[in-house]
Amino acid sequence: MWWDIGPDDVVAVDLPDEQRDLMITALLEWGGPARPTDTIARAMGFASAEAICREGERLRSALRRRQAMSKRDWARALVATEIVFASSYYGAAGDWEVITGWSDERTLPLLRNLQRSLRGLRAPSRHGRGEEDPLAGSSD
Repeated sequence: MWWDIGPDDVVAVDLPDEQRDLMITALLEWGGPARPTDTIARAMGFASAEAICREGERLRSALRRRQAMSKRDWARALVATEIVFASSYYGAAGDWEVITGWSDERTLPLLRNLQRSLRGLRAPSRHGRGEEDPLAGSSD
């Protein structure tokens, strides 16, 4: 499904509540203990570190309301979730359980299931098959 749509095309994904909750929790951490830079923000598809907070609020709201989001937004939410959970340098990895109440034992299987739920939402092949990177050229 993902490879047939453009970055700004809107897609409804029926995620289980716990996977949505994980993304909402992770996006919230970018406004707290996580330490984003403009460089990592751009790698995640945001215009700047400040945009993570601004756009994160919009993404959290859409996730809470079970709204459809653009392919770009799904990709940004997934990558932001992965990095904030796993990275001690940029994210909240070392403090994840303390600040969120989510243990690694709970979070990691949920993250893997979330990745499976959004399978096909991946960066383009390095071998250049004409795919467009949904995180490139963000305009927030």
